[in-house]
Amino acid sequence: MSLDRFYPIFDHSDWLRRMLPLGVKLVQLRVKDQPDAVHEQITLSRDLCRQHGAVLVVNDYWQAAIEAGCDWIHLGQEDLDDADLQAIRKAGLKLGVSTHDDDELERVLAMDPDYVALGPVFPTILKKMKWHQQGLPRVTEWKARVGDIPLVGIGGMSVERAPGVLQAGADIVSVVTDITLNTDPEARVRQWIEATR
Repeated sequence: MSLDRFYPIFDHSDWLRRMLPLGVKLVQLRVKDQPDAVHEQITLSRDLCRQHGAVLVVNDYWQAAIEAGCDWIHLGQEDLDDADLQAIRKAGLKLGVSTHDDDELERVLAMDPDYVALGPVFPTILKKMKWHQQGLPRVTEWKARVGDIPLVGIGGMSVERAPGVLQAGADIVSVVTDITLNTDPEARVRQWIEATR
């Protein structure tokens, strides 16, 4: 199964309720700082994605994703330290992982991931990171190293930058604030879909 090239990340099922009807086919739910809401948010998001024929990727909460019968999980490097990869695989979950440098990439490739995310490609305002922007040449280099594994470019993404990232070798472009901070998020999603399909 091939993944859509447009991969928005949202922190609440309300975003999915708004954006999935526009044609979003791959989406990540990244629930932060509200542990009590995790199970409800995952269940609601799972149902919305099934209703709209979209792929849901659950960030971090792999146990809850297994319990909810989800298909995909995304783990950051720090999440990998605590995650039970054997349980994740046994449950049939597909695995996407964040990488930022050579050591992390080598670590992740040994896990046989279903996609590898590289970031930040451009400077990002989303979270404070110890890594500087990777740049487009790094996307090309990473793609050569991961081969057939889908490569996700993330960090500082915009509709205007997406074509260059895809041309550099990324299979998928992931985005957060270019949509969530936009004055018209729906219109921006339509622009993203147009730019990536």
